[in-house]
Amino acid sequence: MARGSRGPQPRTWNRLIDITPLQIRLTNDYEVVVAGLKAMLAPFSDRIEVVDTEVGGLVGRQQPVDLTLYDTFGRAQSNQDDLAAILADTRSGKVVVYSWNTHEHLVAEALAKGVTGYLSKSLGAPELVDSLVRIAGGAVVVPAGVPDREPVPNPSAPNSPVPNSPAEDIGSWPGKREGLSVREAEVIALITQGYTNPEIADRIYVTVNSLKSYIRSAYRKMGVERRSQAVRWGIAHGMLPPDHQS
Repeated sequence: MARGSRGPQPRTWNRLIDITPLQIRLTNDYEVVVAGLKAMLAPFSDRIEVVDTEVGGLVGRQQPVDLTLYDTFGRAQSNQDDLAAILADTRSGKVVVYSWNTHEHLVAEALAKGVTGYLSKSLGAPELVDSLVRIAGGAVVVPAGVPDREPVPNPSAPNSPVPNSPAEDIGSWPGKREGLSVREAEVIALITQGYTNPEIADRIYVTVNSLKSYIRSAYRKMGVERRSQAVRWGIAHGMLPPDHQS
């Protein structure tokens, strides 16, 4: 029977038999983030097939999928209206949040809205795929005993890079080629969009002091000293999502 507006027909995942790959959609405001996720999952095409993407609210093929992976890079964690819109779309299938921020109340809020998984970006690609397959099979998967954020840079050690996580080694984001960590890039992206420090701290759920450490570390790598310079640098390096471009 052809797929209708209610989404794909339920399927059973069994590791002991040949299976049809899980069909998923990737969503984020930045094309480079979505492309990085797609590349991260490509080696697991026998289990996961990326059949659709959504960048800055623009859905590609608009086809029903089994699961939507919602990457929070550059998105509000305290205001999840865009997540609610994805959940309301019957083509989204099961919705999974993919984030550095794994604070207990954020996970609880997302689950209350209807997501069926909340996964940490500290997971490596094999663990991410395993978790997505488990969620597709009916499990609710949330973080347990993982760091709730990328390590904060040490301002007293300007030449010491932030240690990479598995996700740091595989994913992609604006500013990665220039040496920015994923959290530093997220902060600069939000500065580029015009947010104040308190707004950014609330949006990515870090303290203002931690935020200032990220900013100082990022500025050193970017070779800038002032916020206006950081904004110009961000625009020149793809930090402005499509819905903020005139």
